Amino acid sequence: MEVIAGIKYTKGSNGNRYVRVDLDMHGENQLLEDFLDLLEIENRKNHETISLDEFNKYIDKRVKMNV
Repeated sequence: MEVIAGIKYTKGSNGNRYVRVDLDMHGENQLLEDFLDLLEIENRKNHETISLDEFNKYIDKRVKMNV
């Protein structure tokens, strides 16, 4: 993974990964946003997926519960 100044990532003893971002250095930065998106994609790579139809049914059910 490319090293970016002001961003450090580590792995804890429990295996969880952590990211530290120097907000004074980066603030609202498109590169930072892309970097964090890539980390999230990598984190979810082996997760189970659902179809769009299943997702829509789930959302419809939640909306009806909150009305």
